[in-house]
Amino acid sequence: MLPVSIWVLLSGLDDLFVNFVWLLSFFRKRRPEPALEELRAQKDKRIAVFVPLWHEAAVIEDMITHNVTAIQYANYDFFIGVYPNDTATVEAVMTLDRRFRNVHLAMCPHDGPTSKADCLNWVYQRMLLYEESVGARFEVIVPHDAEDLIHPLAFLWINHYMDHYDMVQIPVLPMATPAGNLTHGLYCDEFAENQMKDLAVREIMGGFLPSSGVGTGFSRWALEQLADLESNRIFDPTCLTEDYENGFRLHRLNYRQTFAPLRFADGAPVATREFFPRTLRTAVKQRTRWITGISLQGWQMHGWQGGINQCYWHVRDRKGLVGNFVSVFANVMFLYGFASLLLSRWAGVSLHYMAAVNSEPLRFVLPVTLFCQVVQTGSRMYCSSRFYGWGFASLACVRAVWGNMINSMATAAAFWQFAAAHLRKERIAWLKTDHAYPTRAALVAHKVKIGEVLVMNQYCSREKLEQAVATKPADTRLGEHLMTMGAISEGDLYEALSLQQNIPLRLLDLENVSPVVARTLPAHVVEHYRVMPFKIADGSLFVAGPDVPPVDLHKSLREFTRLKIRFEFVSQSNFDQLKNVLSR
Repeated sequence: MLPVSIWVLLSGLDDLFVNFVWLLSFFRKRRPEPALEELRAQKDKRIAVFVPLWHEAAVIEDMITHNVTAIQYANYDFFIGVYPNDTATVEAVMTLDRRFRNVHLAMCPHDGPTSKADCLNWVYQRMLLYEESVGARFEVIVPHDAEDLIHPLAFLWINHYMDHYDMVQIPVLPMATPAGNLTHGLYCDEFAENQMKDLAVREIMGGFLPSSGVGTGFSRWALEQLADLESNRIFDPTCLTEDYENGFRLHRLNYRQTFAPLRFADGAPVATREFFPRTLRTAVKQRTRWITGISLQGWQMHGWQGGINQCYWHVRDRKGLVGNFVSVFANVMFLYGFASLLLSRWAGVSLHYMAAVNSEPLRFVLPVTLFCQVVQTGSRMYCSSRFYGWGFASLACVRAVWGNMINSMATAAAFWQFAAAHLRKERIAWLKTDHAYPTRAALVAHKVKIGEVLVMNQYCSREKLEQAVATKPADTRLGEHLMTMGAISEGDLYEALSLQQNIPLRLLDLENVSPVVARTLPAHVVEHYRVMPFKIADGSLFVAGPDVPPVDLHKSLREFTRLKIRFEFVSQSNFDQLKNVLSR
């Protein structure tokens, strides 16, 4: 027990110190926050968004189409990296390339998977070719993953901080899931704590800021310096955690880094949101990559460089190589000790385990470790509650125990993978995690308002929009009021709605709609949901309507048909015409 207790004590004191610095940070003078109007008024730097892919055909279309319509920033382009032997993903990206003017396919010259960093390096080369062809220059580069839900204001904040910094990290937070999902809930707890506390303390103490891999803005100048030093490679292709590596490399070259403070807009955090692994297998797979890249490869490449301050953060980043195993053993000892205590009270006998606990020096060590653990758990619960509520945060201690088991399995796998690759003198391949993109229900809050879509796409002027907002009756929708004012046409409104909601717009001809198909759904359902069936094809029932469909539309209509429901927009006048003729 004594060696385990000493390790837990040292680790607990380390966490206690970080909590103490974090507490002191509440009394620091905060930097002034610019208003949203000031952010919009600043000159837009041109941003290149890098998205490396491997077998992501199922999610990349949703990712791009949602983010293109949600991001409140005009001067950006997506460069999407694919491998020639991933044909499904290549075809999906080619479709997006044809559909959106600011989406570009970046083909790697070799089959994959290699590493995420290698893919990103070839995306960078594709960006250089694009710049040569159009005479443009991107000033900021922001990597993202195929499952990322980019906050509409994220690029505005990156643009703002890039006036003073060379690397800006926008917060990253998992999407909310039920508290009973221990695996994904563990990510929620850890990221909330890391984004609120650990990264803030690193910045206060002058430590290097590791990139989170997504939502990180890099200045073009800084990345060009990395490219000059590393044979034109801005990301290290041998490293599984190129994000962490770049944070260290930039800090070592004295480039300024900052973590954008967590802030809320319309009740939601300004952060990159995504789903993380929700099963034991996928969580272990992802954490194996993190531990291999950060702890093992980082140690191999950099040792303990950076002086005492940086060595402290190296220790924190690598202590899991031992601590992840010790924590599981400590949990087992705790359960055994608790059971022994109950047994001794029930049987009225003194057990050997209880005698050991009451011996010196454990009588001193154990209360201190308990205090450290209570403070650490309390701080994690507080951070988690800020984004997911106290009900969710109350199970953080349970999820921490589950996390100890996951981390120990991932650490063992990392040691095995690292040693095997070293012995075979092979490069470790990209350990891709399967991704899922949020459902429409999760995306609704991030949609750009219809007025902004109309202005951004030049359907009406901002002056007309502001006039409409000021004069709109309470019971009238903004788009309808703009039509009444003559500022937009019905076609303009529905084209904007199609862009905003990422739903196709169709003009239906009565001659091409079968009355039999139109009566597939009961009349009261058509009346209630204001939808009209118009086609059956490829195992799907196509329905059209003039209103944004409710989130539960598909589920509700499945009660009347086994076919997959596909919704498309039609204008109000087109819908009324269909309804009057086909419902006779």
